[in-house]
Parts: sequence; structure tokens; C-alpha cells
Amino acid sequence: MNKNPDTILAIDNIEVMYDGVISALHDVTLSVPKGNIVALLGGNGAGKSTTLKAVSTMLASERGKVTKGSIRYDGNLIKNQNPTDMVRLGMVQVLEGRRCFGHLTVEENIISGAYSRKLSKQEIKNELEKIYNYFNRLRDRRKSQAGFTSGGEQQMIAVARAMMAKPKMLLLDEPSMGLAPQLVAEIFNIVRELNQKECVSILLA
Repeated sequence: MNKNPDTILAIDNIEVMYDGVISALHDVTLSVPKGNIVALLGGNGAGKSTTLKAVSTMLASERGKVTKGSIRYDGNLIKNQNPTDMVRLGMVQVLEGRRCFGHLTVEENIISGAYSRKLSKQEIKNELEKIYNYFNRLRDRRKSQAGFTSGGEQQMIAVARAMMAKPKMLLLDEPSMGLAPQLVAEIFNIVRELNQKECVSILLA
């Protein structure tokens, strides 16, 4: 059981089952030091997304369950929490597939990430300005309907929306999937900048 104060996330020998019969993970152990970026490597079906969902407590929506081992986030054992609880505790997952609200504008999508915070209009404006300093491309597209933006822009929207929740930790699932190398480089440069300047710990798969 890892209670190291310098570790924000400690996964200890977890196993995950789907529908009580399908074994998806077996004896997975890893840790994320505070303020660091840790990447999970492996091919399709290796269990990277399942690991992230085990941490963010999103497994239940897919009839999955951690059946063995433990997950400790920021010193607290993750057991009966739900995804909303985890957001309040400062952990946000950016799901695979750039899931934006296509009918909303870019800016409305980003603002929706602050739903867990009680912000005034001025505070939201200030937070948006801070976000746009990282995502300059989104500033130019802020009034555009998100469903008509490019794949790379939608990935940026998803990360920007997550940052509006003021997370201590980001879980990024396949952030480079289907993107041109130039866009991948741009997104990872932004992620690195968020890690360094905002002190956000990151686990990516």
C-alpha cells in the first residue's frame, strides 16, 4: 500500500473483470509521482483504456469492476467513488474519441468543463483567457460549432474542457489517435506546458 506523499497515484496489483467473467487486467501496478507525466505503452487491447477507466471509476458504466488490488489517489483509497466524485477531487479523464458536444460552440464546450465549480461570469471569462493562452487555435475558433472543427481541434477542445475543472491530475486516453503528426506534436507540446506551468500530473495511454 503506497502512501508516499510525493505520489499522486498508486495502482497496486489490480485486476479488472467485465460482466464478472471477462478478465481485462491482471496484476497491474504503477505509480505517478506528483507533477510528472507517465505514459502507458502497448498495442490495441493491451488494457490501457481499462486501466484509465479503473482509475477514474468509469468502469461501472461498461459493467466492469476492479476485483482485486487497490488504487490510491492523492492519499485516498478509490473504492466507492463515482466519476463526479473524482472530478471534485481533482481528477479528470479525457476519453478516447474526442467526445465534444457537436451542436455547441467551441467556447460553450470549454465552459461546460467548469460545471463542478461555482464560478462567476467574470471568473469564467478569466479562466477562458487563461485556457486560450495555451490553445491559441481555439481562440480563433471559439464561436464555431464544435462539430465542424477538425479532429485535432476537437482533441484540443476536450483537453481544454478538462482543464476548466482545475484538475490536479489528467488522464488522457489515445490523445493522438487519427491525427496528423504535426497536430500530434502541437497537442503534446500543450500537454507538456500544462504539466510544467499548471503542475498537473498526467497519465496518458
